[in-house]
Amino acid sequence: MPTASAAATSGRLLSLLSLLQVRRDWPGALLAGRLGVSERTVRRDVDRLRELGYPVKAIKGPEGGYRLEGGSQMPPLLFDEEQAVALAVALRIAVGTGAGIEEAAARALATVRQVMPARLRQRADLLEITPAGSPTQVGTDVLLALSSAIRATEEVRFDYASPSRVAESRPVRRVQPHHLVVRNGRWYLVGWDAARADWRIYRADRMELRVPNGPRFTPRKVPGGDVATFLAARFKGSATADVWPCRGAVILDLPVADVAPFAGDGVVEEVAPGRTRLLSGAWSWTALAAGLARFDAEIEVIGPPQLRAAFSDLAARAARASGDRERTPD
Repeated sequence: MPTASAAATSGRLLSLLSLLQVRRDWPGALLAGRLGVSERTVRRDVDRLRELGYPVKAIKGPEGGYRLEGGSQMPPLLFDEEQAVALAVALRIAVGTGAGIEEAAARALATVRQVMPARLRQRADLLEITPAGSPTQVGTDVLLALSSAIRATEEVRFDYASPSRVAESRPVRRVQPHHLVVRNGRWYLVGWDAARADWRIYRADRMELRVPNGPRFTPRKVPGGDVATFLAARFKGSATADVWPCRGAVILDLPVADVAPFAGDGVVEEVAPGRTRLLSGAWSWTALAAGLARFDAEIEVIGPPQLRAAFSDLAARAARASGDRERTPD
């Protein structure tokens, strides 16, 4: 049967381990003061942790001290309440990332929940995540290899399954990797293509990496300095700013309530009962005209002239598609 002394020692070991996990270096005297014991007792407790598999290294110097380092095996870890909840929430999110770790994340989440106090389990379970669609799956080995190359600033070489190219004509790509980003359930590599002297974005699920990596490179910043803004801009067809390259304004014969839910990032304003002004954008003028036509209402183009021309071109295409050649504009 455990004695009071054994229970006190076990509790002190857990406290010591918790302290070693939250700070890199601990002077022996400071640890002794935090635990309310002598430095000799700290040394004995450190030896006990080492026997349990925790790689605690002694630090030389005027004060001496200890550091918990990585070892050859994963030892048991301690988390405070906030860390435990954060870990559970992160694991729940990880199940839907498409990073190839869904099963492992689900098992880890079950393990963490099993030992959590009921009050913490309830907090972690407050976050209910329902994935909208299935994320695009990427091999964990691909993501780890790309992350490693980014940290090592090494060029990556890969085959890319671009839908616009047949298999026989796919060239080997060479890119300086800078950022690995997940967006809308897909993983993207943002890198600098030295041959084209431009930034490029690649879907990680279409990459087949070659080994070894290429030479090292000097990292550079993406235009604007923020990768999220840069990525959003490129998906809008803009080279720099996070704005649509083609923006125009129209008046729709619809009430604001019927326009606002489908306006996306457009600006909606009521000009009269049943009439709404919409400022919207797209990657091309034709795409903008087609997007506005989906409202199925009379449209008055305010400007610019390029939008009017796009509506004219779209009308001609629609007439040709319908087979009504007589109504095709000149």
